[in-house]
Amino acid sequence: MNSIRVRIGVLGLALLAGLSAPTAGTAAAGTQAAPPTVEEQRLDRAVPQEILRRSGFDAPAARFARDLGAAHSYAQARHVVERTGSALWRRAVDRAQGRGPAGGDLSRDDDRPLYWARLAMTREVRTFEPGFGLSDGQRGALLDALERTSRGQSDIRLPHGKGVGRILLTGFDPFTLDRDIRISNPSGATALALDGTVIETPDGPARVETAVFPVRWRDFADGTVERTLRPYLKQADLFTTVSQGRVGRFDVERTNGAWRGGFGDNENVSRTGTVPVDDPASQPQWTTTTLPYAEIVAADTGRFPVYDNTSVTEIPAGGTQAVVRPDGPTPGSTARAGGGGDYLSNEIAYRATLLRDRLGLHDTLPGGHVHTPVLQFGAGNTDPATGSVTDLEFVRNRLDIIAQVRTILKVAAGSPVTS
Repeated sequence: MNSIRVRIGVLGLALLAGLSAPTAGTAAAGTQAAPPTVEEQRLDRAVPQEILRRSGFDAPAARFARDLGAAHSYAQARHVVERTGSALWRRAVDRAQGRGPAGGDLSRDDDRPLYWARLAMTREVRTFEPGFGLSDGQRGALLDALERTSRGQSDIRLPHGKGVGRILLTGFDPFTLDRDIRISNPSGATALALDGTVIETPDGPARVETAVFPVRWRDFADGTVERTLRPYLKQADLFTTVSQGRVGRFDVERTNGAWRGGFGDNENVSRTGTVPVDDPASQPQWTTTTLPYAEIVAADTGRFPVYDNTSVTEIPAGGTQAVVRPDGPTPGSTARAGGGGDYLSNEIAYRATLLRDRLGLHDTLPGGHVHTPVLQFGAGNTDPATGSVTDLEFVRNRLDIIAQVRTILKVAAGSPVTS
């Protein structure tokens, strides 16, 4: 009788264990998939699908989904994510620089295939329901690894030794996509076109290394800019953060402000307040460029005019109302907008130059922000609802902007630091 009770007890424990253990193809405890983000949901619209199809960048996302689904552990999934993210960045750079197949009839200088292919992959990770245990932290780590590798942030390779200069350049994803989902960002296109290239300067050759950043408030608050740039600023001879600015002109932004103005990001999230940084007690209201702005403005760099933009918006010391100061901030004032505004382009400039200063490089490292002209479609193709995803003037404008940024870098690399 006792042996029968023991066998029944063992059987009961086995049944309970079977009920609690995940089976193949079933998500384990704590692995519930998250819904796609606002940014990822735009993927299903016609324009993103056309961009992916006409560049051949629909194939990497589909292959990634298969490889991720075949992973049997977190380690395997991590390997798939890191390998695929790095390959996506390299494929985008190679396409932009004329290496390998074009994959379709979309011009090679286009930054949008990388953006939409990355979102297709992040959506796969976010909705992934593996048959193995995957914690929320591990899923977040997979998403972070995919973001960093596919943006070139883990691919920065500055040369060592003397004889070759070292330039860091950053760009951005497309944004304001609910206004016109066809939008391209010339700063991101510039990053792809220049990554790993060598520029001949008056001081000799200089290698350019680049990365692209998201248009999301939360990533900046999480320190993505500092985490990416900190290991390299002390090695660099020049850095430039780049974004899209005003119509028909370049701006070298003289002053950056510690204020978020609240404009909606690519997830339709708004943030207003002081830029969140480590050690806020020592945080200045303003940082300044050390790019040689006078030399850049004076040089013939391309068909678009280049301006030294000194304007800011501030609350004067002892005041309560914001005022525009054409010649820069006054002593003791509180920032409400830098020369580059109060959005993420101002914030990346503020964070990068604050990091430069905190590393003790203000007097030795030229760095700051350059705003490119707005990338415009050709006449007759301006309606987002009926327009095509590209046209000859659109491509010409983007190529001219890329070429002019390259020339600006050449001028800046051959000029002394402005302190």
